[in-house]
Amino acid sequence: MSANLAVSPVAERLATSLLKPQDQAAAAASLGIADLSLTARHGCKGPGAIAWLESLGLPIPPNTNSWLPLDGGGLIARLGFTEFLIEGPDALIAPIAAAPRGPGVYPVLRQDAALIVGGARLEELLRQTCNVNFRPLDPASRPVVLTSMVGVGVTVIPEVRKGLPAVRIWCDGTYGHYLWETLLGIAVELGGGAVAPHSFN
Repeated sequence: MSANLAVSPVAERLATSLLKPQDQAAAAASLGIADLSLTARHGCKGPGAIAWLESLGLPIPPNTNSWLPLDGGGLIARLGFTEFLIEGPDALIAPIAAAPRGPGVYPVLRQDAALIVGGARLEELLRQTCNVNFRPLDPASRPVVLTSMVGVGVTVIPEVRKGLPAVRIWCDGTYGHYLWETLLGIAVELGGGAVAPHSFN
C-alpha cells in the first residue's frame, strides 16, 4: 500500500524550527535533523512477497534486517523473513503500489514519520536516546535495526553521509511529532538543528 502523505507528521514544528539556509551546512556537520516523511513508500508482507517483488524487478536483500539500494534512487529494506519496506521517488513507488498483488502478499500501511539525523556528534545523541550501540555496525554491510528510541518503536538504517555518520529513522506517524521534538532538542543542545534533507547530500 502506498503512503504518499499529504502533510508530514512533523510539518507544523518543522515550519518554525528550520534553520536559515546559511546556517544549515554547519548544523548538519555537527548534528542535523531533517524530515523525509513525504518520500513515497510501500510496505508488503506475506509468504508470496518475495516472488511478487521479484516479478516487479526488485532486488531482494539476502538477509533479514538488511537493505539494498534501488536503481533511480530509493531502497528496499527486509524487516523480517517476508516483510518489506520500499521507499523512493514517486516514479518508482507508484507502479509498485498499483501492481496487482500476487497470492500470499498483504499490504502494510507505511504512513511513517521518516527522519535523517547525522553529523559528528550523532553518537552522543544515540547514547542518550537508544539502547542499541551502533558503533560496531558497519554501514557498508547495510544493516537494518528495529529498536526503540525515547520509547518509540523505530526502524533505523545507519549510513555515512559526507564522510560523517548518519541514521535514517522511520516510526509510526502518530509518534512523529514527539520523536522530532525530542531529537531536535538534543540536536540543538549539541550545536545542530533542523536542516533541509539536501544538507546531507
